[in-house]
Amino acid sequence: MGKGVKYKKMDKSYFESRELKRHAGVWSLWALGVGAVISGHFSGWNLGLASGGWGGMFVATCIVAIMYVGLTQSVAEMSPALPHTGGAYSFARSAMGPWGGFFTGLVENLEFILTPAVIVFFLSNYMQGIFETAPEMLPFWWFGFYTIFTLLNIVGVELSFRFTVALTLLALGCLGMFWVSSIGSADFMTYALDIKAGPDGSAEHLDGGGGSLFPMGWEGALKAMPFAVWLFLAIEQLPLAAEESVDPKKDMPKGLTYGIITLIISAFLILWLNASIPLGSYALSQSGEPLLDGFKVLYGDNIAKLLALVASIGLLASFHTIIFAFGRQIYSLSRAGYFPVILSLTHSKRKTPYTALILGSLIGFTVLMVTKFLAGNESEVFVGGALLNIAVFSAMLSYILQCGSFLLLRKDKPDLERPYVSPFGKLGAWTTIFLASVIIYFQLQDQSYRTAVFISIGYLIIGLVYFGLKGRHRLILSPEEEFAMEHEAKKAIVKN
Repeated sequence: MGKGVKYKKMDKSYFESRELKRHAGVWSLWALGVGAVISGHFSGWNLGLASGGWGGMFVATCIVAIMYVGLTQSVAEMSPALPHTGGAYSFARSAMGPWGGFFTGLVENLEFILTPAVIVFFLSNYMQGIFETAPEMLPFWWFGFYTIFTLLNIVGVELSFRFTVALTLLALGCLGMFWVSSIGSADFMTYALDIKAGPDGSAEHLDGGGGSLFPMGWEGALKAMPFAVWLFLAIEQLPLAAEESVDPKKDMPKGLTYGIITLIISAFLILWLNASIPLGSYALSQSGEPLLDGFKVLYGDNIAKLLALVASIGLLASFHTIIFAFGRQIYSLSRAGYFPVILSLTHSKRKTPYTALILGSLIGFTVLMVTKFLAGNESEVFVGGALLNIAVFSAMLSYILQCGSFLLLRKDKPDLERPYVSPFGKLGAWTTIFLASVIIYFQLQDQSYRTAVFISIGYLIIGLVYFGLKGRHRLILSPEEEFAMEHEAKKAIVKN
């Protein structure tokens, strides 16, 4: 058994009440990955223009895209080799033991709980503007969206995946309509290059454009990297659907690969065209709804409400798919005993982890309510500053741990059956670790990011204390745990 931990072998009924249903094929997985990320192409990324200008944001996007290619290909190798719902936790459990598995799962849990909370905050602001509801009604929008999309995920995996595919295609269609509409109005030199560095180094508007590609120098490109992350954040959730995939050994690598290719193409198109229309990079860098503002420039304000509904599709797609993710993530840690086992119960007919989905949604809603209470009128600043940045920090830490798991599995388990092998191998994993570390470093240079890091560390410490005192004595021989222990036993036999 694992060092310092105790396991309990459960009977057949335990796992029968925790079964999932296989349904997802390649394109369902592709939609799950792209849909989780797509809201970042609608808003969030544009704030990086103020840090590095258009050229700085372009370089940042190139660097971050390289990091995500390394990550997704490393995950594409590990997922079919360890085809369990645990995802990052499962990889780390096999590579680093129970403590490493729990810590990695805890880090990813923080990312997946907070990301939809941030998304629904901005989504509800869209709805408030469209339907002209009072600010006091925002919590009702939050509650309504959490309730509807939690129920959609509980009703059944078939409906959930169909809805995911539909929302993802609609979101991409919305982006496609914007790209086609933008081409005739695009003037890169005049609008994309309308940022200059002010006396204090901050971004200022340059009348008439024609400025430098790198108004803040190469350091500006590095500072823009955390914002470029929003163009790709959350595609790593795909392995959480492994036990609901029809053929995870073949379909998971394809879903991850097709997904990252789609996102890279979309990222560079939105960066080029959103900044090249009369809106311009400077105005874009100050916008909370960059795609909506772009549509308004192209089509006028008269149909603003309709455009706002269109622009909310990307937020809906990401909100729905990340709710799916945290449900499976909580479920897998609970089934193995790291979290209370009640959280891994699945619906008797639907075979969906309803307790995990309900708890994750309740936590997200509670975080928003506490944020509103503590921050008051400044809640938007706090969500945009602290909560959003906690998600980025936890994601970067998760990537370091996942690629570390990849390297350890290559080293310690070379005989592990690998239906898919990353073409970038160890270099891809090391590149991801290095770039994720650089992003964390630049997060720490900003006070709001620093606050987010301290909040994250506090949460992780509390989780580790719980595991040290209670959780490690209650582990269960789930598929992830048995798989890891079988390979540990084989390794011990070989050594002896």
